[in-house]
Amino acid sequence: MVALENQEQQMTLALFLDLFVHFCMLSLLAVGGALAIVPEMHRYLVTDLQLLTETTFSQSVTLAQIAPGPNILLVAVMGWNIGLQAAGGFEAGWTAMGMGVLMATSLLTAAVLPSSLLSYFTVKWLQLHQHALSVRAFRSGMLPLVMGLMLSAGWLLQTASNPQMDWRLVLVCAVSMLLVLKTRVHLLWLMLGGAVVGAVLGL
Repeated sequence: MVALENQEQQMTLALFLDLFVHFCMLSLLAVGGALAIVPEMHRYLVTDLQLLTETTFSQSVTLAQIAPGPNILLVAVMGWNIGLQAAGGFEAGWTAMGMGVLMATSLLTAAVLPSSLLSYFTVKWLQLHQHALSVRAFRSGMLPLVMGLMLSAGWLLQTASNPQMDWRLVLVCAVSMLLVLKTRVHLLWLMLGGAVVGAVLGL
């Protein structure tokens, strides 16, 4: 199912609680950062609930990435768009903007609080048992999981904005990955280079 532009869905208490609880659960699955849960957020917000369109979802992720601050800000941007749209858009005035701020704050809190508490207590425990074989095995086993989640998020964002696969995009991604693995080039330079290449090639 594809969501329609400017589609409005009333924000009921049941829907608000469902969103809050779901993002609390996503918070505990965000292994490797907020980008790891992008595919699940897409399924939930775009495909299932149709609260965001494909375009709005992709733009929310892009805006959060280029703005200063942590990746988790993408949740706040999505919350803002959900609240604003549910209240009737900018045409509804301050009421819609207030709903946008409420949803942005609520979903960001839901996405941050559970994982923050879990991380705090887990780090304390790991420090006490850092030399245990099980702890070292756990750390080693998390690496491929995080890489898989990040690749999944990247693939989803690419296909959402470019439904027809372009081999040039795949090539740019492959070169960027090699540079990350083999060099110490800062990620901001890679992002700038990708933007320049995309503008020159018309991607």
